[in-house]
Amino acid sequence: MRGGPASENPFGRKQSKQGASGVLGTAVREAFVNAHHEVLCLSHSRSGKGLVQVDLTKESEVEKVFADFKPNCFTLVYISTDYVFDGTSPPYTPSSVTNPLQSYGQSKRDGELAVLGVDGASVIVLRVPVLYGPAPKNSDSAINILVDVVKDQSGKQYKMDHYATRYPTNVVDIAKFLVRLSGRKGSTPPILHYSAAEPYTKYEICLVFAKILNLPHSHIVPDAEPPTGAGATTRPRDCQLYTRETEDLHVGENGDASLGLSLFEEWWSQYLNN
Repeated sequence: MRGGPASENPFGRKQSKQGASGVLGTAVREAFVNAHHEVLCLSHSRSGKGLVQVDLTKESEVEKVFADFKPNCFTLVYISTDYVFDGTSPPYTPSSVTNPLQSYGQSKRDGELAVLGVDGASVIVLRVPVLYGPAPKNSDSAINILVDVVKDQSGKQYKMDHYATRYPTNVVDIAKFLVRLSGRKGSTPPILHYSAAEPYTKYEICLVFAKILNLPHSHIVPDAEPPTGAGATTRPRDCQLYTRETEDLHVGENGDASLGLSLFEEWWSQYLNN
């Protein structure tokens, strides 16, 4: 993300966003545009209005894109995950020891180490949990897709995870938080956590959707056992992120400690009924 002088704030009025075509990226793009920032939207494979395709593994492509954009300073916000933790001793602070259990968490942890290890770079690692929000297709989000599961009244039975506790967080809330953070003066911790506080299993989320849609859910069977077998993906039990350090930045909508979080059932009731 491009910004003005470091003494003003870490971002400034011109922003670049890699992955701008995804669910979170789209929300971040819209939030910064609505806040009257100039936004450079980068995408690896998707094309569309306002998207610039670039392969971040090709140095020449990256240099050309940013030479054209002409940033006068640069702060990288690396989006990471709660899955960098093993889920055995929540809540986790930004300084908690990471111990990812599967490849996704490992790749994100490796990314954290890579960006934080660049000498002289201005970097913020933002860890977030599972995400939901406006999406072109429900399959674009691990939470949104559960709406389709509830709506499937064909007789197909679904075994649904009732073992792992998740804290689904709205991408629009994250995007607005990043806009507010971009206007904050002073130093920012290198690792921040942003997460909703409401705990759900995937089965419990299905029950919320069934209630909102007024649909039966007998075809969805809770599975409270941990994943097993050679083909099972190891998932941590509870990776709740401790957000006090983020709250202490006082970048709420009114300059307070509020993170501006949506209530899960309330947001979905409005979204699905529209």
